[in-house]
Amino acid sequence: MKFYNINNHKEIINFEQALKTGLGKNQGLFFPNFIPKINFQNIEKILDMDFINRSSYIISLFIKNEISLENLTKNIYKAFNFPLKLINITSNISCLELFHGPTLSFKDFGVRFMSQMLNYFNKQEKMIILTATSGDTGAAVAHAFYNIDNIEVIILYPKNKISILQEKLFCTLGKNIKTISIDGNFDDCQNLIKKSFEDITLRKKLILNSANSINISRLIAQICYYFEVFSQILPDNRSNVIISVPSGNFGNLTAGLIAKSMGLPIKKFIAATNSNDTVPRYLKSGIWNPQKTIATASNAMDVSCPNNWPRIIELFQINNWNLNQLSSQSISDYVTEQSILKLYNKYNYITEPHSAIAYHALQVKIKNKEAFGIFLGTAHPAKFQEYVNKILKITIKLPNKLTHYIKKENLSYNFPNNFSYLKSFLINNYIQ
Repeated sequence: MKFYNINNHKEIINFEQALKTGLGKNQGLFFPNFIPKINFQNIEKILDMDFINRSSYIISLFIKNEISLENLTKNIYKAFNFPLKLINITSNISCLELFHGPTLSFKDFGVRFMSQMLNYFNKQEKMIILTATSGDTGAAVAHAFYNIDNIEVIILYPKNKISILQEKLFCTLGKNIKTISIDGNFDDCQNLIKKSFEDITLRKKLILNSANSINISRLIAQICYYFEVFSQILPDNRSNVIISVPSGNFGNLTAGLIAKSMGLPIKKFIAATNSNDTVPRYLKSGIWNPQKTIATASNAMDVSCPNNWPRIIELFQINNWNLNQLSSQSISDYVTEQSILKLYNKYNYITEPHSAIAYHALQVKIKNKEAFGIFLGTAHPAKFQEYVNKILKITIKLPNKLTHYIKKENLSYNFPNNFSYLKSFLINNYIQ
C-alpha cells in the first residue's frame, strides 16, 4: 500500500518511507491511499483470533508488500506483550483498559510498534526522533526506543505542566534518551518540533523523525485494539456499540474511525475533550478557532491544535460521512472530579482524569438501554496518584513500574521557548 501527503497529494510513498519520514512536505500528514475493507463474515472470523495474530492480519492489510506476515507477527509479539482488559462498570457501560503496558498508558501500543518497525527497517543510518509530549507520550517513546541502536530520542515537554510521576518515567533513563523541559505549553513544544523539521540546515545534516501520533505507524497500531474490544464483547452487544474516546491530539479517535471505515460495526463515536474545546466548538459552529491552551487536570489532553484532525476530515470526506455523525463534548475539571467520585462511590472503580472525561461524555449520551457503551481507559490512575488520592481520600498504591523510577534523578535540560536553543543543541550534539 502507498501513503499520500494530505497537504500534497503528489507526494506518495510506501510504509517504510512514511515510517522514517514522519511528516511530509508542507507539514502534511501521511494517509493510506485506500482503506482496506473487511466484510462481515471475515470480521466474525478474525474476532475469533487471539490479539497478536488478529493484529498481524489487520496491520498486514496496510504493509504486507513490505514485510512478511511471519516477521510482522514476531515484531507485534514484542510490541504488544501486555494485556487489554474490558472492565464492566454497569450492564451496558464498560471501560477498555489500555494502560497495562510498561509505561501504564495506551500510547505503549502505537509507540512500541513504531520502535519495532524502525528497528526492523533501519539498520545503518543514525536517526533522531524528535517528540513533544503533554504527559504520557514521553514515557512511552522513551521506553520503547531505549537502548535501540542508531536511534537517538529527544523529548520536549512543558515545564511544570505534567505530573511528577509522568516526568520521572521518561526523564531518568539517560543513554540515547534526552529530555528537555520548555518554558511554555504543549503547543509551544509542538511548534518547536515542527520548526526543526522545517529548518534547512537540520534537514540536510540530520535524519529527523517524530514519534508523535503524526507518524502513520502509531495510527495503524491503534486500530488493533478497537477490533480487540469487539472480541471481548458478547455478540448480542456488537450491533449497538458507542465508544467514547478521551481526545487531545485525536490520534486515538482517528484509529477508531479507520477501524469503522474498515467494516467494524461501531455505531457511534464520542470525542471527549477537556476545556481545550477546539473540536467541540468547530463541530457546532463550523469555524476552526484554536484558542490559548488551558492547563487542566487531564494534562495529556491539553492541546488546542490537534495534529490528527486533518486525518479525521480526510476520512470523513473519503467515506462521504457527515461530521454531524461525530459527537463531541467538552468537560470541565469540576465535572471530571465528580465523575471520578461517582465511579468510585457508586461502582467501586478507580480511574484518572482522562478516562473520567470519556466516562462522563458517554453516560450523558447513552439514554437507550439497548446501547452498549465503552469508554477508553488511557492511563493508570496511579500516574495521577496525588490528584486522585485528594479527590477520593484514599491512597493508591504505586505499581512497581513507578516506584522504580520515582527515586531516580531527573536528567532533563531546561530551555526557553526559543527555537535557537533547540537548534544549537541539535547542532552541537548530533552534527559532526
